[in-house]
Amino acid sequence: MKKIYKKLTKEQRERGVIFTSSLSESTSEGGVIHEVLANDDDRNETIARLKNDKFFNRSHWKYNVIRT
Repeated sequence: MKKIYKKLTKEQRERGVIFTSSLSESTSEGGVIHEVLANDDDRNETIARLKNDKFFNRSHWKYNVIRT
């Protein structure tokens, strides 16, 4: 699995999003986008879990699209 890093969108920054992750078959976001907000209590742990995509190495997902 390959990680692709992109910038957060303006709309996401306005809503207080600090991190997103989406598993995808292409280099753009897939169907489900996981968002972490600045005021989430467990934001550091959630970000660490979303970055750890080794579980999906043998799946049909090829990319982990991350926005920061």
